[in-house]
Amino acid sequence: MILYDLSEGTGHLRTYFKVLVLLKGEHLREAELGLNEHHQNEVINYMRFARFKRGLCLKTVDSCFQDLKDSRLVEDTFTVDEVIDMLDGLRTVVHSEVESELINTTYTNVLLLRQLFSQAEKWYLKLQTDVSELENRELLEQVAEFEKSEFTSSGKKPSADLIKPKLAPLNEGGSELLNKTVACLQEENEKLKTRLKTIETQATAALDEKSKLEKSLKDLQMIQGDQKTNANQDITELENKVAALKCQLEATLNDSTANQKFLEENLVTTKHDLLKVQDQLSTAEKELEKKFQQTAAYRNMKEILTKKNEQIKDLRKKLSKYEPED
Repeated sequence: MILYDLSEGTGHLRTYFKVLVLLKGEHLREAELGLNEHHQNEVINYMRFARFKRGLCLKTVDSCFQDLKDSRLVEDTFTVDEVIDMLDGLRTVVHSEVESELINTTYTNVLLLRQLFSQAEKWYLKLQTDVSELENRELLEQVAEFEKSEFTSSGKKPSADLIKPKLAPLNEGGSELLNKTVACLQEENEKLKTRLKTIETQATAALDEKSKLEKSLKDLQMIQGDQKTNANQDITELENKVAALKCQLEATLNDSTANQKFLEENLVTTKHDLLKVQDQLSTAEKELEKKFQQTAAYRNMKEILTKKNEQIKDLRKKLSKYEPED
């Protein structure tokens, strides 16, 4: 069974194909296989070709058996080994002939499908096959009945349409389908043009907005450049002020260092003078004390103090006698 399906890019052809079939419906004759007259005639052509090939295959098999009869069955009795040998040889020959015919049938079916697919591609169609339907016993019996009714009971001669060697693409209604397809494509083209105009308008607006943004950006960059220049000038002035303050600070530090050195020198000199004066004062005190000790008053005072100390010692001894013992 062959199922029709349309490619994704040409989905609108599905509706037109259905409309075309409906428009031609009154001219089509439904047969046993559910096909219109044209397609049914094509099926009959293929079945006639298949019957012919099947007849040739059967004749070949019959000839294999006949050759065996003519070449080997010339005696009245045979041994078991001889019979087995003849059957093996016959099996090999028949197997080769049947296999060759089946392979040829497969290739023939592939060529038939190729013709159908090639015609479908001219209309941008995609055909699909349902392989599972090939094993449908009901459909197979329907095809057998169709073959029986067409080739055994009718006995009519094939018409000119039945002996066409090639399948031709559908011509009737093709212009109508093409016109509808063109109309649909034109409608889509108009929609695309309208959409393109809308996109162009949006693109123009976007370009204008881009130009405005670029101008604003340039103005902002100019303002930033002026601000940067002013900032550079302010930074230069501050650097100059800092450099001047640094020079003043260095000068002040130099002056302070010089004053510190001068003060330190003066301090050292003053310390030396102070030590010298202290030494002189100590010497003077010693000399004065020496001179004072050498005077008569100092000697008398010293004698008096010595006597007083002796008296105090005697009094302490006397008092110690009268003190009670612990």
